[in-house]
Parts: sequence; structure tokens; C-alpha cells
Amino acid sequence: MILIRDIVKQTLTSGYLSADAEAQLRQLLADKYDRKDFNAFIALQFAVAEGRVKQESRETLCKTQREV
Repeated sequence: MILIRDIVKQTLTSGYLSADAEAQLRQLLADKYDRKDFNAFIALQFAVAEGRVKQESRETLCKTQREV
């Protein structure tokens, strides 16, 4: 079973959060998780907010809005 912290580690390493990884995180966050996973998710939130991680979903949304 994949853990939230595994997805976060891979995302922080690559600097990119794919739509698939984001969907996996949503599913995992809907269930119980431990403090390490919670802390990893918070670290990911900060990285996104600081611009160290780009989100595929935001890039797609921005591209769609520019086309309209």
C-alpha cells in the first residue's frame, strides 16, 4: 500500500504533482493516516505555496481559462 509520505517524497523530488498523484492523495486523505503522513502533506502544501512544486491540475486549469 502506498503512503501519503511516499507520494509527497516523490513529488518534492520531482517538483511536480501530477493529476494522478493528486487524486491518490485525495483518496488517502479520506481515510485514517498517521502523523508522519499528515506532516508530509503539510510540507507538500508549503512547497506548492512557495512555488517549489507545480501542479498539473492548476496548469491545465490555467491553460483552459486562457483558451476561453
